[in-house]
Parts: sequence; C-alpha cells; structure tokens
Amino acid sequence: MRAIQMVDLRSQYDLIKTEVDQAIQEVIDTTAFINGPQVKSFSSSLAAYTGAKFAITCGNGTDALQIAMMGLDFQPGQEVIVPAFTYVATAEVIALLGLVPIFIDVIDSTYELDITELESKITSKTAGIVPVHLYGQCSNMEAILDVAKKHNIKVIEDTAQAIGAKYTFSDGRVMQAGTMGDIGTTSFFPSKNLGCYGDGGAMFTNDEKLAEKLHMIANHGQKKKYHHHIVGVNSRLDTLQGAILNVKLKHLDRYSASRNEVADQYDKAFAGHEHIKIPARAANSTHAFHQYTIQVEGISREELKSYLAENGVPSMVYYPLPLHQQEAYKNLGFLKGDFPVAESLCEKVLSLPIHTEMKADDQAYIIETINKFFS
Repeated sequence: MRAIQMVDLRSQYDLIKTEVDQAIQEVIDTTAFINGPQVKSFSSSLAAYTGAKFAITCGNGTDALQIAMMGLDFQPGQEVIVPAFTYVATAEVIALLGLVPIFIDVIDSTYELDITELESKITSKTAGIVPVHLYGQCSNMEAILDVAKKHNIKVIEDTAQAIGAKYTFSDGRVMQAGTMGDIGTTSFFPSKNLGCYGDGGAMFTNDEKLAEKLHMIANHGQKKKYHHHIVGVNSRLDTLQGAILNVKLKHLDRYSASRNEVADQYDKAFAGHEHIKIPARAANSTHAFHQYTIQVEGISREELKSYLAENGVPSMVYYPLPLHQQEAYKNLGFLKGDFPVAESLCEKVLSLPIHTEMKADDQAYIIETINKFFS
C-alpha cells in the first residue's frame, strides 16, 4: 500500500506539472526573479478571485500580520485581542511590535473566538481584534465587525487557513474570508489550500490609501526606488512563487470542492460516534477544510494517534498548547484554567489526512483503521 500523506503535494503537482513547469521556465528565461510581472499578475488575479479591491503580496503569512498592524499604526503598549487557541504567529507579531496580546477563549464547536466575551476584553488601550478563521471556516464576522465599529477598533482577519471560504451576512451579502475587516492576511505556505513551493503571503483591503501604505511598508517603506517615506520591512513574494501561485489559483475552486468531498465522507463515517466529535459547520460560512479536525472524547487521544501511526495513518495535533500557556507568553500572568475551552481543545483535537488528491481507498482505510481502534 502506498504511504498515506497528511497533504499529498506530489500528486497535486503531477496533475498540473506542465502548467507549473512552463510558468517556472518563463521566469527563468526572463530572469526577473524579484518583482517580476508574474507577481503583479497574481496580485490582480487574487484580488479578483477574492473580491477584494486590493491584494498586496509579501514574504509570508506572519509578515502579512506584522505589516497589517504597522499599516494600521498600532502603537507599543496598545492591546490586540486574539484567540487563545490558534497558531503562535498571530500573537508573535503582536509581541514583536511592543503591543500586548489579549487572549480570548473560543467556541468549542467551531473553534472561533467567543463573541460573547468580546466586549469584556475591550479597554481604552484596545487597538484591534484578530479573528482567526481556524481550520478553514469563517469566524462570526458580522458580530465582530459590529463590536469593532461600536468601539472604533480595527479588525485584521487571519485567513491563512480559510482562503476561498465565503461568509453570508444577515442581509444576504456574501463576502470571502479576508475581505471583510480592515485588512485580511493569508499565507501561501506549501501545505495551505493555496500554497506555493516556498514561503509567501498576502494582505487584502478595500481601502486604496491603506493598500498603498501596506505595499510601501513591505518594500522598505518606499514609494519610489531609494526614496523611503516611512519605516518599512523587506517582505517580498518572489517571482517564481508568483508564477506558481498564478497557476494554482486557477485550480483553487476544484481544490476546495475536493477537500469538502473528503470532509463529507469523514462526517458520514463518524456522525454520532460515541468518542468522536466531528467539526461543526457554521450556518453562515462555507468551509475550506484546510484541516479536518475531530475531537476525541472519553478515550486517550494519544493512544489513538499512536495506533494510527503504527498502521500507516498520519495525524496531527493543531495545537497541543494554548497561547497563554506557551513559555514565551507566561510573563502575561495567565494561569491554567483561564481559558478552559482552549485548554480542553488542546487535549482533544486531532486532525486527519485531507488533501486535494485523496484516494477513496486511502480514506476508506483511514476510516476502517479508526473504527478498528474503537472496536
């Protein structure tokens, strides 16, 4: 039996090999390796796909978050609200800029920040909220945006795991993840739904002046070469990655559909299972299924994970420790029990293999192996 992968990038590449190889060769032939025409082309195509007025590329998803906060003029000492259950990058850039991360607990079923706690976290120092569209599903953006408007707070969407997901407002408007807040950010890490063959990231905004500022910050603060108007950073999407992403963007809808088909099969297999809680589908958001994450209840997750590994089935824990319990953030003074849902999820979540080229017999074997463990 072939090895089962969490993400099968090789099989994905094989299907688009001719297109990708040609795109790479064109970059090599022109030798425009930095800021080549493929980057500009991808930025335009990405904006058109998402519905954002502007898409600004950068070096990676973490840079995108940092540049976004710089672009919104967040000042040292100000506070930024972020879920306690997410990848560290979201809090990392807050700390790097001298800001203060204010953690908020999440909802057990959808993994999004708990909006019922949101207003209690806001103080006179609050500058922004960073909702994370974890695992591929949008947070409750309508409620978040209402609170932000009420308190004059900026919203930065972390949509690194949810590109292509669509959110429906109560008035019927439909917008894509990353295009609803002041700025949206995403990552093109290879395993992402839209991934390149290295590092890459982007920001989205509908504000022309803000878009110009973000572009300047990402390019050493310059509007014109060697004329630096503001303090910036060096964060570029190189041309080879832009060319690859231009190809893969054309296939993103198919990738999303494939991931949803895999998720549907898992849902069908484990619905009503005594020890497995399947991921909830929010009524107002589609799901991009960057990860298919179950919760293991009433039995050892680690025993299940080990059993799967012994039988050739990979799995991952995203994430094993909430942000407030990470060593890097212990100085903030939070204690175990402060964010009980996040802490509980860290002990229960387990992500199963899901990708665009999943074979039906591979998924059947994964499901069979899980069922054997419980039987």
